[in-house]
Amino acid sequence: MRLAVSTLGMPGDGLDRAIEIASGHGCQGLELRLHPDTGVHAGLGPEGRRSVRERVERAGLEISALAGYVGICQPGPDEEAVEALLADLRLAADLGAPGVRVFPRGGDPAVGARRLKAVSGPAADLGTRVLVETHDQMSTGAAVAALLTEAGCPGTTGVIWDLLHPWRHGESPAATLAALRPWLSYVQVKDAVSAQETTPVPMGEGSVPLEEAGELLRGAGFGGWVSLEWERTWYPQVAPVEEVLPGAVAWVRRFAA
Repeated sequence: MRLAVSTLGMPGDGLDRAIEIASGHGCQGLELRLHPDTGVHAGLGPEGRRSVRERVERAGLEISALAGYVGICQPGPDEEAVEALLADLRLAADLGAPGVRVFPRGGDPAVGARRLKAVSGPAADLGTRVLVETHDQMSTGAAVAALLTEAGCPGTTGVIWDLLHPWRHGESPAATLAALRPWLSYVQVKDAVSAQETTPVPMGEGSVPLEEAGELLRGAGFGGWVSLEWERTWYPQVAPVEEVLPGAVAWVRRFAA
C-alpha cells in the first residue's frame, strides 16, 4: 500500500501547504480535490498545470488521483457529463495523475455505462482511468460492480473503495471486497462516529471496521493507493489533518501487503 492524503482535509490551505503536510508526514502522494477553492481544476491553463505538476514532483510526491465531482449516472444529457469528465481526464494527463474520481449521483447503471464507454477511448489515449467511488446512490460494492460490469471497460475504469459508505449501508467489508476485487484501484480510509453519525474522528476512535478492512486488503495483496480522506472541508470543527495523519500512517504500515 502507498499512502496519500486528500486536500479535502485542508480547507483554506494552498498547494504548497498541502505538499508540506503530505511530505512531512510520510505520505507518498496527494489526492487533489478539483475545485476553484483549491486552485486545481479543469480551468487551469498550461502554465498553471505545469506549475502544479512540477511543485508536487519537486517534493518527491505523486498525485495519487484527482477527486472530481462528475456524476457518472446523474440524470440529464450524456453530453454534459461526458464533456466535463473528458476535461478532468485531460487535466489528469497533464498533471501526471493516473485517474479521476467520479461519483454515481444516480442509480441507473445503464446511464453510467454509456458514459464510461463514451470516454473509454480518449481515456486510453491519455493514459488515465475513471475511478468510481462507492458513494450516494451506489454506495455498496455490489452496486458499483454492476455498473462496471455493464460498462465493460476494464482498461479505463476502476473503483475507489471508500471504507465508510458500503459499511454504513449494511454491506460487510468482506462482501464489498469480493464484489469490487476485479476493479479495485484505490482505497479511501477514514473513521466516523457511527453509521448514522458520520462526523470524522481519528482512526481507531470510531465505528468503521478498519481492522477488518485492513486484514482483508492485506490478504488480497492490495498494493495500490490508500488515501486519508479527512473531511474537514465539510466538518470544520474537527482537528487539523496533521493531527490525524499519524494514525493513517500506522494503519498502512500495519496492513501493507
